[in-house]
Amino acid sequence: MRSEKNWRRLGMALTSMAIAAAAAAAMLQYRADRKEPEPEYVFFYAENQGEAYPTTLGAYRFAELVEEKTKGRIRILVQAEGTLGAEDEVIDQMRYGGIDFARVSLSQLSEYIPELRVLMMPYLYTDSQHMWRVLDGEIGEQFLESVSQNRLVGLSWYDAGARNFYSTSKPIACLEDIAGMRIRVQESELMADTVEALGAVAVPMAYAEVYSALERGIVDGAENNWSSYESMSHYEAAPYYTVDEHMRVPEIQICAQHTWEKLTEEDRRIILECAKESALYERELWKEQEEISKQIVTQRGTKVVELSLEERKRFQEAMEGVYEKYCLDQMDIIERIIGESAANEKKWKEERGN
Repeated sequence: MRSEKNWRRLGMALTSMAIAAAAAAAMLQYRADRKEPEPEYVFFYAENQGEAYPTTLGAYRFAELVEEKTKGRIRILVQAEGTLGAEDEVIDQMRYGGIDFARVSLSQLSEYIPELRVLMMPYLYTDSQHMWRVLDGEIGEQFLESVSQNRLVGLSWYDAGARNFYSTSKPIACLEDIAGMRIRVQESELMADTVEALGAVAVPMAYAEVYSALERGIVDGAENNWSSYESMSHYEAAPYYTVDEHMRVPEIQICAQHTWEKLTEEDRRIILECAKESALYERELWKEQEEISKQIVTQRGTKVVELSLEERKRFQEAMEGVYEKYCLDQMDIIERIIGESAANEKKWKEERGN
């Protein structure tokens, strides 16, 4: 079995290298035809989302900035829509050659670097500002550096929004409301444990099956971010959307170690600077997309429930066993991150009139 998996990885790596080589040849020919100077380096960036998705647009912005600040010496070609493989395949190929840069979900990268899992624990962050204070601060920098142990280099953090609950027949405004509900979850042990810690019944199910399951009453609710809730029309079958932000799973820009080692210190500085600048750009795009999705579903009848600060604390306190199961050796980091949220409480109360 391991041998088959290794051959599969090798095949994917060779295929990606062939695609990359063909694209590079075409690009160089195009520049030659236009009599433009050839870049010193041509690198490839893997992105599995579509062309108009915020993370893809962030990747294009990153590539544009790098070319601009290196005066064309470094060119990065973004390959969107999963052209170079799924995220787990991309990570494998970056570690062993074939792909230079990528944007991947922390949920995928944590399979290789388990200590990263602490950053995606449920109810860890009060809101997006809290998460960005953590990720853009000392804790976030330490975790970016920890990526290097797997032949990768962490560059910057991208946004992927927050996951919230939505339900078919009644709103979820407190712990008692969700108790006993059948909630669709990703095929993830962590997500199932999170839902069951709240007293609900976790129903693992493929994403494509969720609409039908909600409509037919197979499940009483599900959970996802605003954009997915809107784009998949789940609001039609589950019109109650509870903003509890139970999980924020950051995205991360990474560079292959073998690519990083080719670069001078000055080029590395430029790459890092451009990665962080593109991250700020991507975060703004994500906020805009979320707001558009929120407006669409509310105009079409979605009833939005905002958990009170006190109720959010009850939901978070229910996670104690989940934290210990997955991050027993990192409880000090969890305490530091939760402690960061104290500065947000006054703002939270003022905004919600509590």
